[in-house]
Amino acid sequence: MSGRLKGKKIIVTAAGQGIGRATAVAFYKEGASIIATDINEKTLNDLNKEFPNIKVQKLDVTKKDEISKFTKDIETVDVLFNAVGFVHHGTILDCEEDDWDFSFNTNIKSMYFMCKAILPIMIKQNSGSIINIASVASSMKGFPNRFVYGASKAAIIGLTKSIAADYVKQNIRCNSILPGTVYSPSWQDRVNQSPDPVQAKKDFIARQPMGRLGTAEEIAAIAIYLAGDESAFTTGSAIAVDGGISI
Repeated sequence: MSGRLKGKKIIVTAAGQGIGRATAVAFYKEGASIIATDINEKTLNDLNKEFPNIKVQKLDVTKKDEISKFTKDIETVDVLFNAVGFVHHGTILDCEEDDWDFSFNTNIKSMYFMCKAILPIMIKQNSGSIINIASVASSMKGFPNRFVYGASKAAIIGLTKSIAADYVKQNIRCNSILPGTVYSPSWQDRVNQSPDPVQAKKDFIARQPMGRLGTAEEIAAIAIYLAGDESAFTTGSAIAVDGGISI
């Protein structure tokens, strides 16, 4: 690695697995100092065992009080990487009010809480980069059986652009990454819950123009760019990394 993020202090949410974990590791390998958070202590401990210099802390980002305690003694944050997400399967007719509330609390309200807690630190230091994981299933493109997921991920794009507009004069950038279908433990869990997991996996791959799923490391590569100084002129962007599915 080239040390592109050397000296930067970065907070990563949902760092226990998938895109969050891959990105925390990629940031670390590029020289950053990482605080990796997740609601799952086991996955965090596994990360820490493999990378002892990555600081880990259990955090439920849907709880404002926990976030307040977490950020109380943090004085500097160069990058906030928001990766928490939940995929609900179904149409509007399959989405009950509880499903709506859970999806929006997890996918967008958590980012609202984290951004609101970290922005005053970035304003004080007159710099910062916020990176939010949205999805190509959003205002970018509609997908079958992704009603509330797509709605909540579209909200992330709006949140990102609003923050970018409000704080561009304070040298704070805010961008979103829109992954397509990426292989991850949570994706595998969803496939395994299908009536025919083997066919479900084939169906996922068949709809990909490149004939394969994306990897978490490919998303992390874009995050490195947005976290670093090379992207100093980039804010308010929604960058699709989807293997061409939105073409």
